[in-house]
Amino acid sequence: MTGWLPVAPCTPDGCARHTGAVRAPLPAALLLLAGCALVLLGVACVPLVRPLGTGPRLRLTRRWARAVVRAFGVRVLVRRHAPDRAPDGGELVVANHISWLDIPLVASVLPGRTVAKREIRGWPLLGPLAALGGTLFIDRDRLRALPAAVRDIATALRSGSRVVVFPEGSTWCGRGGGVFRPAVFQAAIDSGATVRPVRITYRAAAHGAAAHCSDRPAGAVAFVGTDPLAASLWRVVRAAGLTARVDVLAPIPADGEAGRRALARRARAAVLGPEEPRGAGPSGRPGQTAVASDRANRPAESVHH
Repeated sequence: MTGWLPVAPCTPDGCARHTGAVRAPLPAALLLLAGCALVLLGVACVPLVRPLGTGPRLRLTRRWARAVVRAFGVRVLVRRHAPDRAPDGGELVVANHISWLDIPLVASVLPGRTVAKREIRGWPLLGPLAALGGTLFIDRDRLRALPAAVRDIATALRSGSRVVVFPEGSTWCGRGGGVFRPAVFQAAIDSGATVRPVRITYRAAAHGAAAHCSDRPAGAVAFVGTDPLAASLWRVVRAAGLTARVDVLAPIPADGEAGRRALARRARAAVLGPEEPRGAGPSGRPGQTAVASDRANRPAESVHH
């Protein structure tokens, strides 16, 4: 790790704990097998899907990604505050980051090329799938590699692609959020792309209330610190009644702000609220809650089962 990298105060012991309804080990194991099988199926089908046109390919990606999330036992709720697609050109989708589930969750609504740290390429199952799906891998440990990464993202956006990035640079447990790093927003400015903010929240059913979610973030999905992927997978499938909500927010023109820092702050405010602290995040660090809702605009909800 280097000093300039973002670090969240969230830890597995402090954040990634499930206190709600619990699924029995056998059904949980079946969900784990189903989820892993669908991921493997996605890897196997990538060569068959690549030759398809953009429209059919994106539709298949959405359905597959939604099926993966559901296979791991997570219900999906989508709230659209604006049309899914920018009128012209590329689109930079920026979302808060809580879990490995964020990646298929965003892909189930706004599929695109994801920006991910280089280490993910070596992950079992998810790594090969990410590489085959056109993921843009970046070296987070080398500051000198950042300009090249920004150029690669800008090139993808100029080609009309949708690029998905988590600009906090690290996962947070959902009780607080980090600053949106401005570098990736320079790629949107350079390419004239539109920025699409997306808010991700998770909730878990309380004991004896499988149909109702508590007001607390779902600690089961938090993938933070040194948490092993296998432990996170098992924690997710053991947690009963998990619900993921995706808020697709109004697009932000990249040329509408004075520079990448202002653009990053505006996108962060849309997703998590202003950077000024209004409460305490995990480990006592001040932070903005990640579940603030747009009370002035309550669009129709759609639930995917």
